[in-house]
Amino acid sequence: MRDFITGNQAVALAVKLCRTPLIAAYPITPQTSIYEKLSDWEASGELKGIMMRTESEHSAMAACISASLTGVRTFTATSSQGIALMHEMLHFAAGCRVPIVMANVNRVLAAPWGFWADQLDSLSQRDTGWIQFYCENGQEALDSVIQAYKVAEQVFLPAMVCLEAFLVSHFMEPVDIPEQEKVDQFLPPLDLPHRFDIDKPGYLIPVVPAELYRKYRHMAQTSMDTVKEIADRVDHEYREEFGRGYGIIEPVMLEDAEIVIVTAGTITSTARVAIRALREQGHRVGQLKIRLFRPFPAEEIQQTLRGKKKIAVIDRNFSLGSGGIFCQELRAALVHSPDHPLTFSYIAGVGGTDVPPEIIQKIALDVENRTEPRDTPIWIMEE
Repeated sequence: MRDFITGNQAVALAVKLCRTPLIAAYPITPQTSIYEKLSDWEASGELKGIMMRTESEHSAMAACISASLTGVRTFTATSSQGIALMHEMLHFAAGCRVPIVMANVNRVLAAPWGFWADQLDSLSQRDTGWIQFYCENGQEALDSVIQAYKVAEQVFLPAMVCLEAFLVSHFMEPVDIPEQEKVDQFLPPLDLPHRFDIDKPGYLIPVVPAELYRKYRHMAQTSMDTVKEIADRVDHEYREEFGRGYGIIEPVMLEDAEIVIVTAGTITSTARVAIRALREQGHRVGQLKIRLFRPFPAEEIQQTLRGKKKIAVIDRNFSLGSGGIFCQELRAALVHSPDHPLTFSYIAGVGGTDVPPEIIQKIALDVENRTEPRDTPIWIMEE
């Protein structure tokens, strides 16, 4: 069934389709309509679960962790200052090895105050141990939530599905909604081996000696190392069942490309338009979309970009004192590349500023004319 809905409504539908029995959240713009939709369904009885209305995002994550440890599927959603407040408990969730799924609606972090699209809120949590997916549109957001549960519940690590404020969260578009029976077949019930068991009392999250802490961290990394293969397989299974798939990365017109534009999130859609226009003008430009950020698909990117000489990474985020975060990761992935590509960092769309196709075309033409490496980022300041 196809419906004309917002990205936030698509996320809420995915949560309902996954038969999630425990949802804990605190409202924050522009996440609020996810919260409201799930609350409406709870009130009408359409949602077969409990909606916990917590006093903060910190408490929402604590509730999800506790509920997950009883062996039930859980969900929360947040944005911006909410995920910042949640930071402490994100580490707890990963350390407790609970497969929570969270939707983060990417919004600028204060100060100054703002409500617009910026990926720094989720990217600043990149070291907490959460799997991270970045979505291009509402359809991908719906599909990614369902896939995220299946991936997270195989590796026992939490997963974050990121969609940009207003550009996805409130933008209305046709979205294909899977049938409940097919989702039930695709996503089996959660089976958490380390859940609370009243017949086998235990103490979870104790103080441990240094050697045991190191062992736990290594075990988590070993599981994280399997995520790329599992996410790719789950995406393939999803494509076979529902006719849609995204991969962990997506190459676009790369076969003969001399310049590669690397994107994540909604800028990807704009770049598709820009690249087609550049191709019509005779410029051999291609694109690489990064969908899975944690774990970072370094090997897959190395293979895909083999032989490429010029790369432009467009970041809708910025790490003060460093640069664009996707560019940092990509440069690290290519540090041993025999091709030694010139990789340029472009900062565009920060704070929710518009990035039309014309700007992406200018970036591609700028890269085309560059012959020397540049370490510092290039800010796109056009209004």
